[in-house]
Amino acid sequence: MSTQHPDGPEPVLQVDGLVRTYGRVRAVDGVTFAVGPAELVTVLGPNGAGKTSTLDACTGFARPDGGTVRVLGLDPWRQAARLRPRIGVMLQAGGSHAAARTGEMLRTIAGCFHHPHDPEMLLEVLGLSSVARTPVRRLSGGQVQRLSLAMALVGRPELLFLDEPTAGLDPQARHLVWDLLRAARADGVAILLTTHLMDEAELLSDRVVIVDHGRVVAQGAPGELTGGAEHRQLRFAAAPGLDLELLRLALPDGFAVRETSNGRYLVEGEIVPATVATVTSFCAQVGVLPGELQVNQRSLDDVYLELTGREIRP
Repeated sequence: MSTQHPDGPEPVLQVDGLVRTYGRVRAVDGVTFAVGPAELVTVLGPNGAGKTSTLDACTGFARPDGGTVRVLGLDPWRQAARLRPRIGVMLQAGGSHAAARTGEMLRTIAGCFHHPHDPEMLLEVLGLSSVARTPVRRLSGGQVQRLSLAMALVGRPELLFLDEPTAGLDPQARHLVWDLLRAARADGVAILLTTHLMDEAELLSDRVVIVDHGRVVAQGAPGELTGGAEHRQLRFAAAPGLDLELLRLALPDGFAVRETSNGRYLVEGEIVPATVATVTSFCAQVGVLPGELQVNQRSLDDVYLELTGREIRP
C-alpha cells in the first residue's frame, strides 16, 4: 500500500511491505513508507529494530525476502548498475580504503561520475583539506565520517542514503553536516537517513518513520507526532514527595502525573487553561507554592520512548 497521496508527486523511494529475514528472525516485518522529491525522511528505532536492514534493501546491498522496493523507479537489487550513478550512500562501515590518502580516495570516487562536484571544494567545505594527503587509517573517527559524507555527495546524487551521518561528530561538525544536508535538499536532493539523535530528527526531518521489532509503529511530520493540546506537558517544582493522588482525582481521566525527580513534577494530557488552574489549586490545598511552572510541547524523544519503551536494547 502506497503512503503517498494519489495526487502528489511520484515518490523517489517507495517501500511496500518490505520483509528481511535472518534464519527464523524477521528483522524487517512488512515495513511501508515513501520519500518524495527533495524530502528528508528520518528512520528512528532502537538497536535491532531493522533500520540498517531496511537501508541495505533500499540501496541494493541486500535482496528483500518479501515486499517491494523502488528507488527512482528502479529495483535496487535487479537494476543496481543503472541505479548506482544516481544515488549517494553513506553507511556506518564507511567504505574507504584504509591505505588510500584522503584526497586520493575522494578523487577516485568522483571519477566514477559524469558531472561530479569538485573534490577539492568538498574537502575544503568539510574541513579535510589539511589531511588530504593523510592515509585514511590515520584519520580520526570524525574525519572518517566527514570523508564518507563527501564520498556520498561528490557524484551529485538525486537521492542520498545516510546511516547515522553525525555519529561521533563534535557539535561543530554536526552543525556543518546539517547545513550541507539542508543545502542538498534546496538543490532538489531527497534524503533518507537513520539516527539515534532525536534533536537531529526533529530539526531536519520533513517526516519521521519510527520502527520497532521490524515494524513501523508511527510515521508523520515531527509536529504531527508531537502536536496538539492532548500531547502537551505541564511541569512545576515544589516540595519533594507530594501526595499526588488528590491531583489525579481532580484532573479528568487520561492524565498522567508523576514526580520525575526530587521535587520536579510532570503532568501529561490535554493541557488547557483549566488544567493549570487545577494544578495551582492542588498546590494551594497542600500548602505549597509551585515554582518554574511551564507548559511544553511533548518532544519527539517523549514520543519515541512511549512507542518503543525505556529498556536498554543490546
